[in-house]
Amino acid sequence: MTLTDPLGATAPAPPAAPTGSPTPVFVTLKLSLLRNGLRQSAGRRAAYMASIVVTLLFAALQLLGLVLLRGHDHADALVTLLTAVLALGWAVMPLFFPSGDETLDPTRLVMLPLRPRPLITALLVSSLIGIGPLFTLTLVAGSAVAVAHGAAAAAAGVAAVVLTLLLCVALARAVATANTRLLTSRKGRDLALLSGLFIAIGAQFVNLGAQQLSGKNGLAVLEPVAGVLRWVPPAAAVDAVQGVSDGSYATAAAQFALTAGTLALLLWWWARGLTHLMTAPDASTLQAATPKEARAGSADAADAAGPLGRLLPAGRIGTVMLRTLRYAVRDPKSKASWATSLGIGLLLPVVTAVQGNGSVYTACWASGLLGMQMYNQFGQDSSAFWMVAQTISSPRDACLELRGRALALVLVALPYVTLVVLGSAALMKNWPAAPETLGLALALLGSLLATGAMTSSLFPYSIPQDSGYKNVVPGQAGLAWISIFGGMIVGALVCAPVLALTIWLHVSGAHAWLWVLLPVGAVYGALITEAGLRLAAPRAAARLPEILTAVSKG
Repeated sequence: MTLTDPLGATAPAPPAAPTGSPTPVFVTLKLSLLRNGLRQSAGRRAAYMASIVVTLLFAALQLLGLVLLRGHDHADALVTLLTAVLALGWAVMPLFFPSGDETLDPTRLVMLPLRPRPLITALLVSSLIGIGPLFTLTLVAGSAVAVAHGAAAAAAGVAAVVLTLLLCVALARAVATANTRLLTSRKGRDLALLSGLFIAIGAQFVNLGAQQLSGKNGLAVLEPVAGVLRWVPPAAAVDAVQGVSDGSYATAAAQFALTAGTLALLLWWWARGLTHLMTAPDASTLQAATPKEARAGSADAADAAGPLGRLLPAGRIGTVMLRTLRYAVRDPKSKASWATSLGIGLLLPVVTAVQGNGSVYTACWASGLLGMQMYNQFGQDSSAFWMVAQTISSPRDACLELRGRALALVLVALPYVTLVVLGSAALMKNWPAAPETLGLALALLGSLLATGAMTSSLFPYSIPQDSGYKNVVPGQAGLAWISIFGGMIVGALVCAPVLALTIWLHVSGAHAWLWVLLPVGAVYGALITEAGLRLAAPRAAARLPEILTAVSKG
């Protein structure tokens, strides 16, 4: 076919747009990304190869263990639970580690003339390339081998492996697509910083599970949980292999149908989210279209102190308290540190109680972890501390600054520590120990606030803002160690009088007087905090240039 212009000249028609599948192109791009990533630096190449070796070794050992489990009475319960946990990991990992795979961000493909259905096929196939899919394939294959007995069960095992792998990958892609704009925003980066808390809590549950499995009942304790999870895809597909081995073909068919239907729903959800993402405007576009008056009004409302500001003391102390609490909510590093302290402090008494060796005194972890937020107070401001430094011209200004920061911690710590202590006493059914534990916890909190104010003035260090996983800039690790661990040791020594009184009352048998520890601990904590603030204030004012230099290196 030719085209004729107005002058009569002819020209060949443009070539037709290719209509082939984009899948080979995406597979090639995925391999190119992996190959180019290894070419960037020797350190990255070594880290990537080490991760491959460790993953393959762990996968091989896991495969061997599952094969050796073949024929065990409760092997089906274990593999069902493993598959469910594996799928949960695929679902949540994109939320906590969105930058681990650049291909998880479909906004990179918005400008390409691609339809959602071919794009989903290409992304699904290319997502099967990587360490994660290889590990999943090994685990699911071992699970199928552990419960497959006979030719029919072997064929069902192959189908279960394929369905499980596709469902896990589709689940991760659908979740990542549905939350792409969240994950690429500041809130998404804040969520990634909380991955440490998620891992810490997950590790405690794994520890509790391992202790239960090491008991006299062994894998039999998994049967009640597996009875529920065997109808939750993709664990249903793996459990269907056991059903085929037992001759329960109708049940196995229902489980396979449930898994296949779930996979179809996930693909539909993924396609719908991808279409919306590639056609709908984002928040920044909508914000640009709002009237100036509305934006000005929202800005004024955001800058207002709000109800909390009206409840805080007037003057500099209230301003510092409000600023500290806003940092805890808005600053990613501060938010992660606060959330980790609050979460682990609440979790530890529960874990020790479930393990059977708990004590009400484990609630003191709550005050200890939260009290450590007082350490390196000026470093938490990073380079913005220079604005605060302009307002400090005397020891009195420094004392008011430190007192406001300490009171902001106390405002959260008092109800939180009280709640943890009372909850621990209720969980362990030891209400008489609650007053003495709360008194000791308050004394420990005051000791850490005092030593934290001192170390913040004597050993400040900068916290890098360009990395979500580094808390000390290069060259200041020694300062951080002295500030944190040295301060903790001194804080424990400062709290020693209340601890000695607690031990003496128990040893002497004066249990009727243990309630005295509550007022004694509260008063001691308040007095020692005030003493620490008064000692730290002149040092902070005198060392202001050194503090400003140290915290601005990030």
